[in-house]
Amino acid sequence: MIPVGAHVDSSDPIVAAAQIGATAAQIFLGDPQSWKKPATTYPDGPDALREAAAAAGVTLFVHAPYIINVASPNNRIRIPSRKLLAATVTAAARIGAAGVIVHGGHVTAGHDDAEGFANWRKAFESFEPECPVLIENTAGGNHAMARYPESLARLWDSLAGFDVGFCFDTCHAWAGGMALPEDVAEVRAITGRVDLVHANDSLGERDSGRDRHANFGAGTIGVERLLDTIAAAEPAAVVCETPAPGVIDDIELVRERLSAQ
Repeated sequence: MIPVGAHVDSSDPIVAAAQIGATAAQIFLGDPQSWKKPATTYPDGPDALREAAAAAGVTLFVHAPYIINVASPNNRIRIPSRKLLAATVTAAARIGAAGVIVHGGHVTAGHDDAEGFANWRKAFESFEPECPVLIENTAGGNHAMARYPESLARLWDSLAGFDVGFCFDTCHAWAGGMALPEDVAEVRAITGRVDLVHANDSLGERDSGRDRHANFGAGTIGVERLLDTIAAAEPAAVVCETPAPGVIDDIELVRERLSAQ
């Protein structure tokens, strides 16, 4: 069965997953706004978490810190971003994570987008991932590496030869201007795969550039379009990043739709 779950607290993601009926759990390995080295807070450490997840049938994902921007032309951001991404991937591998999700990043105004794509390649050349790296599409920014299908195509061309996964965020796609569910097929044609869906409704209108998640039906995407998008990405795992307690209902809607396929 396709793993379906939510972003949960990292202190005990197995218990948190059980409380919401999830078979997938996404966590942070530290403060998402900090450059500090990632760490596992689970009792008895990363090996124990890996074993507990396997025993419970929970698929773990790790979301890299938001501050990472390996595309940045600023070496005070780019170099620490590479190091933190590499450290996060290593820590995620220790807990048996199915992937590390990282935002595509951007370059600043006045810089050629090509510089950002080249910086992504340099990032992958700088370390050997011990678990899959899943680049996530983003909602805003005119110089984003992963907002539009056109930029995604350039990014994947720059990463030719590397094993790169993809995380399709429905809120980001909608707010970023994509057509749902139609653009799932276009994205898959570019990336070759969709490993994970971040299943979120969007408070912002289509092409608003606003990264504001909502529970299913509480945003502008609409429940049926949202579920159609998730189904179009099958057999990708699904993680809801929607507010509690409504996330339980969101998980159930996803599970019902996928079981009806």
